Amino acid sequence: MDPRPARSNGGPPSWLVGVVALAAGSLLLAGCGGGGGGEDAGGSGAEGYPDREIAFIVPFAAGGPTDTVTRLVAEPMSAKLGQQIVVRNVEGAGGTVAAGEVANADGDGYTVLMHHIGMSTAPALYPNLAYKPLEDFKTVGLVTTVPMTIVARKDLEPNTLQELVTYVKANADTVTYANAGIGAASQLCGLLIEKAMGVDLTEVPYDGTGPALTDLVGGQVDFMCDQTTNTTGQIKADKVKAYAVTTPERVEALPDLPTTAEAGLESVEVGVWHGVYVPAETPDDVVAKITDALATALTDQAVVTKLAELGAPPAQAADVTPEAHRQKLQEQIDLWAPIIKEAGVTAGG
Repeated sequence: MDPRPARSNGGPPSWLVGVVALAAGSLLLAGCGGGGGGEDAGGSGAEGYPDREIAFIVPFAAGGPTDTVTRLVAEPMSAKLGQQIVVRNVEGAGGTVAAGEVANADGDGYTVLMHHIGMSTAPALYPNLAYKPLEDFKTVGLVTTVPMTIVARKDLEPNTLQELVTYVKANADTVTYANAGIGAASQLCGLLIEKAMGVDLTEVPYDGTGPALTDLVGGQVDFMCDQTTNTTGQIKADKVKAYAVTTPERVEALPDLPTTAEAGLESVEVGVWHGVYVPAETPDDVVAKITDALATALTDQAVVTKLAELGAPPAQAADVTPEAHRQKLQEQIDLWAPIIKEAGVTAGG
C-alpha cells in the first residue's frame, strides 16, 4: 500500500507540496546571504560591519617592531571604521601561535592579524605547521617594509662591520647573538649573517626583540639584527653601536649608517615587510572595508611622519590591496624556502 497521502482535487500530493515549500525556503535563505559561499564571493557580509570592537592580534611582544607598526595604524583605522580596535599581543613560536589563533577564528572581520615576513617563512621552518598561509587566510594589504640594522652593545670592541666580522670569527664560541626566536625577522637576518661570515652564532632567543634590545642596551648580549622601528631611537640616543642597515639604500632617518653592501657584507640584505590578514572565511566585502581603512591610515600624516622617523615608509597605494599582498606572500614563500632548507633550520609544532 502506498504510504503517501492521497491526491486531493487532482492537485499534487501534499508530501510533494511540502518538499517544494522547503526547497523554496532554502533558496530564499541562500538568496538573502545565509550561505557562507555567497558571502565569500562578496555578498552582504559587510552590512552593518563593524558594530563592535575589533581585535588586532600581534604575534610578538609589546614594544617590538610589529607591535609599533600595528599601534600606529590602529588609531586611524579605528576612526575610519567607527569602532575601537584593541591590540592584543599573542607571543610564541615565531608568530605561529598568533597566526594559528586567527586562522581558527570566526571569519567575521572582528579578528585581524598583523604579521611580518615570518608569515612567509613559517611553512619552511615548521614542518607540522597547523595552518597554510595561502589557504587559511585572506590577505588585506601590505603596510610597510622595515629595514633592519646590525647593532651591538655600546662597549663591544669592533667599530665597523668588517671589524665585527673579524671579531665574531675569532670569538665565535663566546659572542652572543640575540633574536626573537625561530621564525622571527631577527633570526632570519641571523641566518644570512651566519652564511656571510661563515660561522655558527651562539643564539640567545627572546619572546620578542623589545626585551632583546633592552638586554643589548644593558650589555647582557653582544649583538643583534633588528628593525629600524625598534632601533632608530636607541641608535640616535647613542645607547647601542650601529654597523649597517640591511637594505640596498641608506635609511633617511639614519643617513650616516652605511648599507651592508657599502660595509662589505652585501649578501646580508633583507627588509621586513608587514601585512594584514583575516581568516579565509571572511566575506570579501568585509575585507574591502578593512583594506579601505588600512589605506586611509597609511595616508594619515601622523602615521606617515612617524614611520618616516623610524625609517619605514608606508606601502604604496598599489600595494595596499589583497591582490598585491597575496602576490608578495607567494613570492616570499618561494624565496625563503630554499634558504631555510640550506641552513637546515627547523622547529617543532
